Amino acid sequence: MTADAPLPTRPATLEDVARVAGVSRATVSRVINGAPTVDPGLRGIVEEAIAATSYVPNRAARSLVTRRTDSIALVVSEQEQRSGATPFVGRMFTDPYFGRVVSGLLEVLRPAGVQMMLMLVDDETSRGQLLSYLRQGHVDGVVLVSSHGSDPLPQLITGTGLPAVLSGRSSRSGRLTYVEVDQRAGAELAAEHLVSLGRRRIGTVTGPQDMPAGQERLAAFRSALALHGIDDLTWVEGDFTHVGGAAAMKRLLARRPDLDGVFVASDLMAMGALPVLSREGRRVPEDVAVVGFDDSNAAQACDPQLTTVRQPVEEMSSEMARLLLRQIREPGDPLPSVIFHPSLVIRESA
Repeated sequence: MTADAPLPTRPATLEDVARVAGVSRATVSRVINGAPTVDPGLRGIVEEAIAATSYVPNRAARSLVTRRTDSIALVVSEQEQRSGATPFVGRMFTDPYFGRVVSGLLEVLRPAGVQMMLMLVDDETSRGQLLSYLRQGHVDGVVLVSSHGSDPLPQLITGTGLPAVLSGRSSRSGRLTYVEVDQRAGAELAAEHLVSLGRRRIGTVTGPQDMPAGQERLAAFRSALALHGIDDLTWVEGDFTHVGGAAAMKRLLARRPDLDGVFVASDLMAMGALPVLSREGRRVPEDVAVVGFDDSNAAQACDPQLTTVRQPVEEMSSEMARLLLRQIREPGDPLPSVIFHPSLVIRESA
C-alpha cells in the first residue's frame, strides 16, 4: 500500500482506494464484490486501503453490477397456531435456541457486510407473503429454520431458485443444503450416561413427534436402552417449551411413579420439569437423574444445574451462513450438507 498517498477530504471513490492500495480499479472492484479469485494477500491490502480512505461502496450502483442486495432472510417457520399454545412470536423470543442461531449467523454475516432480515411464518397467509417477497428479489438467499416434517416451505423456497440453507434435516428438504447435529448420537449419549449411573427405571420427555428432531431422539434413546436390556421405556410428548416440560413431567410421573432416570429432550423443557420433581419430593440427582439436550443458558439456570447433551448451535449457525454466502457468490449445485457431533456436558443433575 502506498504510504504517502494523501487522503481525500471529499467522499472517497473507487479510484482513491486503488491509488492508496497501488492496484487497479478493477482489482478493488473485485474485492468489494467478493470475487473468490482475488489473492488473499492482495485482498488484505485493498481492505486496508478501504479502511484508510473510509470508502463506502455505493450499494445502488453495486447492486446493478452484481445483481445482489447484500441481505439475506432468516425465515423461522412454525406450523399453524395451536389452540391454547403460547403465541409464536412469544415462543421464539423466549427460547434460547433462536438467540444462539442469530448469534452464530451474525458472526459470519456482519464481517461480510451482509444484512439479515428476520421473517416469521406461521400460517398460509404469511407463507404467501414470504414467497412473494423472495420472488421480488429483495434478498440474496435464505436461512430457513423449519422444524416440522410437514412444512411445505423447504420445497416452496427451492422453487424460487434462491440460494438457501436449512437448519436441520427435513423430509421435504429435497436438494436443499442443511446443517444439523447428529440427533441419534446425542440421544445415545444421554442413554449411556443414565445407564452408567445405575438407573433402570427410565423415562423420557420427548420433543413433538411431528418433528424429525423429536422422532429421532426418541427412537435412538429407546434403541440405546434396549441394548442394555431396558425395554420398558415410559415416554410422554412435550413441546420444547418451559411450560410444556412441566406439564409433561407431571404426566410422566403419573405413569411411572418409581422413575429413577429421565432424558428430557430440551433444556427448556427440563427447566420446567425439575421444579415438578422437587414438588413431588423427588431429589435430583439422588432419586431421579435428569439429562437434557442443547446445553443452552437454560441448562446453567436450572437448579441443580443440568447435565445435558450439547449441540453447538452457534457453530452450526455460522456454518449455515458460510454455506449460504458460498452459494450466493459461486452459484451452482447445492453444497454438501454438514452434520455436527454432539457431546455430553456433565453437571449436577446426573
